[in-house]
Amino acid sequence: MVTSSAVLTAAALAAPAAAAAPAATAPTTARTAPAPAVTAAKKPSVTARGGYVMNSGTGRSLYTKAADTRRSTGSTTKIMTARVVLARKNLDLSRKVTIRKAYSDYIVRNTASSARLIVGDKVTVRQLLYGMMLPSGCDAAYALADTFGKGSTRSARVKSFIGSMNSTARDLGLKNTHFDSFDGIGKGRNYSTPRDLTELARDAMRSPTFRSIVKTRSTKQKTVTRSGGYRYMNWRNTNPLLGGYSGALGVKTGSGPEAKYCLVFAAKRGGRTVIGTVLASSSSANRTKDAKKLLSHGFAK
Repeated sequence: MVTSSAVLTAAALAAPAAAAAPAATAPTTARTAPAPAVTAAKKPSVTARGGYVMNSGTGRSLYTKAADTRRSTGSTTKIMTARVVLARKNLDLSRKVTIRKAYSDYIVRNTASSARLIVGDKVTVRQLLYGMMLPSGCDAAYALADTFGKGSTRSARVKSFIGSMNSTARDLGLKNTHFDSFDGIGKGRNYSTPRDLTELARDAMRSPTFRSIVKTRSTKQKTVTRSGGYRYMNWRNTNPLLGGYSGALGVKTGSGPEAKYCLVFAAKRGGRTVIGTVLASSSSANRTKDAKKLLSHGFAK
């Protein structure tokens, strides 16, 4: 760096005859320090083994970590379950579905997360979607698959519904995604990637009904019982970003022995929506921290 005294000495040597003349006033801009160089936002460190973030509006990638590595998805699978149901033509969200014993038996057999549906209750399709996406009810997911699959037996209908999940994945160009269950309790062939799940969520969020459901923190739903009376079902969203991160929009948590802790998330700030996924975080708390870090990183870019 050149000092001010060095500058004066150089000037005197260069023009000694003009020493008595008043020095010209230097322009203000000549004394202004140069602007600091703009540095790229530092890539955040997360515990998740895989992650991906994009600008939902433009599709621009904002963060990647093993974004195309296939991993178990846990209950984030239910995003596709909802997507398949909501894409049906002439869908009647007020249609009533009778809760079967098979759904509750499935919960007990798999020690699965539940919407606490009661056998014989008549629950609307809309309520089943809430029961699946908020408390992550596998019984609600089963009811939807049984209702909207095709076939003469429950097994055939469920198989048909899962087939629709996979055909939808192909239609969306999700090349690293495959489902073998309607809820994420698979048989080793239920997988996706952070990039694919983010693309799936981005597509699902185009549905006003889906957006409304996944951003709901809690709900109280009235349902008709087997005896003709009624009761209330109270559900809270398992997504801690709702109320815990400014601008959060949802989308879905997931966990399991293979999946570890997963979260597909979205938030909107200043008219810009950032959406992403973390798979195989080390704990529920770290899953939330990972998502917050990646959202903030996305908004900073």
